[in-house]
Amino acid sequence: MGPRSLDHGASATDAPPLQFQGGSVSHARSVEAHRDDGMFALALGSPYFADPDDQAHAREFGHAAAWLNAFGRVGTDAFACARGRFAVAVLKPREHKAWLACDRFATWPLCYATHGGEFAFADRADAVPTTSRRVSQQALFEYLYFHMIPAPRTIFEGVHRVRAGHFVAWDGGVACQQAWWIPQFHEPRSAPLDALKEEFRTLVRKAVARDAAGATVGAFLSGGTDSSTIVGMLRQVAGAPVKAYSIGFEAGGYDEMAYARIAARHFGAEHHEHYVTPAELLDHIPHVATYYDQPFGNSSAVPASICAHDARGDGVTRLLAGDGGDELFGGNSRYAKQRVFEWYTSVPLPLRRGVIEPAIGSPALQRMPLVPKATSYVEQARVPLPDRLQMYNLLLRLGTRTIFTNDFVDTVDVHQPLVDQRATWQSVHAESYINRMLAFDWRYTLADNDLPKVIGAATLAGIDVRFPLLAEELVDFSLRLPPEWKLKGLKLRWFFKESLKGFLPPEIIAKRKHGFGLPFGVWAVEQPALAGMAADALHAFAERGVIRRDFLYELMRHWLPKHPGYYGELVWVVMMLELWLQAYEPDWRLP
Repeated sequence: MGPRSLDHGASATDAPPLQFQGGSVSHARSVEAHRDDGMFALALGSPYFADPDDQAHAREFGHAAAWLNAFGRVGTDAFACARGRFAVAVLKPREHKAWLACDRFATWPLCYATHGGEFAFADRADAVPTTSRRVSQQALFEYLYFHMIPAPRTIFEGVHRVRAGHFVAWDGGVACQQAWWIPQFHEPRSAPLDALKEEFRTLVRKAVARDAAGATVGAFLSGGTDSSTIVGMLRQVAGAPVKAYSIGFEAGGYDEMAYARIAARHFGAEHHEHYVTPAELLDHIPHVATYYDQPFGNSSAVPASICAHDARGDGVTRLLAGDGGDELFGGNSRYAKQRVFEWYTSVPLPLRRGVIEPAIGSPALQRMPLVPKATSYVEQARVPLPDRLQMYNLLLRLGTRTIFTNDFVDTVDVHQPLVDQRATWQSVHAESYINRMLAFDWRYTLADNDLPKVIGAATLAGIDVRFPLLAEELVDFSLRLPPEWKLKGLKLRWFFKESLKGFLPPEIIAKRKHGFGLPFGVWAVEQPALAGMAADALHAFAERGVIRRDFLYELMRHWLPKHPGYYGELVWVVMMLELWLQAYEPDWRLP
């Protein structure tokens, strides 16, 4: 589907062209347009509006009309009036003005570019009309650093992505991004536990009911607390067995199907199990790699896509996913790990600097049991957050000039990712360590990584996806919980689990988080065909002048077989990058 020029009744001399291009057929079907008194609105998604008048407009005239109604009344404050998944463009072509906005977690993305007083936008970075599309070398570096490209940057020079909870205001040739939603954490020391547990369960049930309405619904089921909660609440709402979809792997340490079965039996679900094979990966990897509008390296996208295809084959038109529970209620294991390091900072500085650090730094003590571990602990604890989160980043541990060619390193800012992460960390409106970690993850883990993974996988399968645990009511509820209820000592998501005791099976509450992890590194060592696909991709990428040939050779021949779980991730992200470049920019190489 080519770009559709929107005719605003303005000539090329008195108004710049404003264009919208749907990223896929499924996206295009969701686009609504409305014109009123020289203003235009394009709407994606199916939001619901807090204001009754706006919601009445949505029911009678459509979402685009509702957006214009809200925008005419309160201007850019209208973006805070909507709930659910959405993206919207409001245009005033005769005044050379436009506004783009996406929801709190950017589940409907928008990208844009400006050039010579013109403004163009699309729902995919590769669909934004530009005068000359060039690959951004800084974006390539950040992809290899994060395994995705954080907004507002995209893979293309001059093409920007609207950040989660932000809007872009374009006025006469100048575009700037501003936040329309800034989370404000309220951090009480205590609260009425029983009342809040009941409120929480009610909010989850209502969110599931709303997201299930109007579709043939199923649910992802990993066997974790989040997906199991969604399946259980969906059973309550539907009053009938729920279609639940799980992925398994015949690889030690990667298979969680046993827990998915426990949840399915507990809630009487119609359970669909799929054990992915290496041969299936050979078929699915190229499709997933080239579906996204820019390189995307989250390896769980492939099993998620297989899961969504299974659901689509069964007639399911919408899947509910459990994403968000960890980031709202303190469920990721690194939260507890980082708290251990944070405890060290509470030790008085004179004691740390004058006694502890000199003692463990003594060469004589280094030969004693446990002292090397204590030294490592202190070294990590001394690094402030968020920098400490990247201490095991492979690019930083091995060194950028060990991995990359000198020509590439000289063209990028290798410090920019940490600069951006520090700015995000400092912008959080919270006092407690755990809430700062959560808000940080709302950007880097949810909006830029996990949600695009699930949305892309589902859309590739031709299916809709919703995230009940990210309903605005639940997000706002999490903002007012006592911080110690999210991470109680070292107990992850304490409040969430306390609230669901008696609802979830005890085995699910007690289990450790896993999800749909992919054993790619293990299989790439064991399976010649998969190893061949990876080796071919890395060999081709070596010709582009970004990563040193000798490094890529050692990565495949030495480090991957020795540590497949660790180095397999790097092989994966380089392979996915090369497959994407072959499809979209086959002739690109470092100038």
